[in-house]
Amino acid sequence: MPKDFNKRMKQRLIVIQVLIISALFLLGAKSFDIQIFKAKELAQKAENDYSRYITVKGERGQILDRSMNKLATSIDAISITACPSKIKNPGVAAKKLSKILSTDPKKLQATLSSRRMFAWVARRVSPDQASQIRQLNLTGIYFENDSKRFYPNRNLAAQVIGFTGAEDSGLEGLEFKYNSVLEGDFLKIKIKRDGNGRVLDLDKKRREQLKGNSIVLTIDKKIQFLSEQTLERTVKAHRAKSGIALVMRPQTGELLSIAHFPQFNPNNFKNYDNIIYRNRAITDAFEPGSAMKVFTAAAALEKGFAPKSIFFCENGTYKIGTFTINDTHPHTWLSINQIIKFSSNIGSVKIAETIGDKALYNYLASFGFGNKTRVGCPGETSGSLSPYRKWSKIDTGAISFGQGVSVSAIQLISGISAIANNGNLMKPLLIKKIISNKGKALREYHPETIRRVISSKSAQQVKRMMSLAVKEEGTGVKAAMAGYTVCGKTGTAQKALKNKKGYSKNKYISVFGGFAPENNPELAILVVIDEPRKQYYGGDVAAPAFKTIMAESFNYLNIPPEKSKVMIALLPFGEKN
Repeated sequence: MPKDFNKRMKQRLIVIQVLIISALFLLGAKSFDIQIFKAKELAQKAENDYSRYITVKGERGQILDRSMNKLATSIDAISITACPSKIKNPGVAAKKLSKILSTDPKKLQATLSSRRMFAWVARRVSPDQASQIRQLNLTGIYFENDSKRFYPNRNLAAQVIGFTGAEDSGLEGLEFKYNSVLEGDFLKIKIKRDGNGRVLDLDKKRREQLKGNSIVLTIDKKIQFLSEQTLERTVKAHRAKSGIALVMRPQTGELLSIAHFPQFNPNNFKNYDNIIYRNRAITDAFEPGSAMKVFTAAAALEKGFAPKSIFFCENGTYKIGTFTINDTHPHTWLSINQIIKFSSNIGSVKIAETIGDKALYNYLASFGFGNKTRVGCPGETSGSLSPYRKWSKIDTGAISFGQGVSVSAIQLISGISAIANNGNLMKPLLIKKIISNKGKALREYHPETIRRVISSKSAQQVKRMMSLAVKEEGTGVKAAMAGYTVCGKTGTAQKALKNKKGYSKNKYISVFGGFAPENNPELAILVVIDEPRKQYYGGDVAAPAFKTIMAESFNYLNIPPEKSKVMIALLPFGEKN
């Protein structure tokens, strides 16, 4: 009995040994097969599952104000990707995701139903959306680090800066105009994931090197803010349709502010009517009304007339053929000084008739009217100044006081600044420089004189006329500032009827443009208010806004009051200035 038991145990041990040896042999053979014959295939499968090549786009460059404050920048964001081959139920996944992302579930289901290893689900989602999707714990759904365009000052200078679309490409404003400068470079790189789809080795340093160039503007964030605040109050107070305000340095042509109202927030641009996106200071032309008279006066001075040269103003009514020109107040004889001070239409017509249509046209064209300024913003208008050979007698008269000619706000402030700058017309300057992602200046833009329009003497004489317009009895008295000699000119233009001849009887554009101080102008400012109600004269609507922007800007820039004999005389006896 013991012998039989021992024999059976030996047989069992032999069987077990054979089985173990066979198993080891099979394992060895399988291992050999995997490591030698199938190594390449399996390695490729693992590579497909846990690594892939992606095209990385560098972060978009910044848009900065003159003091390097961020106006447009890029912030970290999350994009949602998928490995469709790992998604067991695409229909359910698409339904859950589309509810959070507000997308079409059918289109998303089609994307997730493919057998591809990679697909985009959503680019640059909000933190809240990313958090909700993470909580779903969906197999095959991954989260990529990305960047998103962000405008930290919300609506500040929105019409100038513009915005980007879903692919981070510029759609409006400077974002569109300088898209090739701002957008980052592209590079195809290899990334790896862990079992949960998390990226293991994305070369962040390399991504940083792909960052786009940045643009530094001449815009001053503070003056832009002050202008926008004042413009908003003015438009609302007069229940106007819209408004524009520009601030320029006359000696350099630098634009410190281009303000618009209504405004929009480029972070949520889809929530606004696209008509608000337009940079109307650049793209829209309007009839300037009496603001044009200073250029007519400048032409007369250049043709040999003196500021005290007098013209008969027909007691307020003057006929040209079948047309009648009227003044707000009747006058007899007025000097050119007084024609500007009282804003006489008839006086302006008489000047134009005396110097001739050719001379008037040549000087208006020399001031830049009828041509683009090339300021560097998209959609710029050239305005309208028809050749003088096409002018009738009434055309010449009307153009002399700002009807029958259209200008852009950028043209008008440039022309006014030329007078402030002793007759030299500067090219408007909005871009200060372009810098690389390492901060190196790639290109710098400097003040550029286009031409001398009028002599320094004539410019000084026109300045004097414009200062009279802001003093007692002048049409722009509401623009006067204590401690500074302000030079300015009002404009009140009836709006031309759309698709009809003639002008509206109740729709106006109110304008005030000028500069200060008279002897050494620091800033030139233009305010344009479209369709104000009740009050509509430029001196009542636009002039007070001009004064506020100028006063607050002077305070911010620490520009001291002028030292004049009048101010010294007002000091207490014995006190020295």
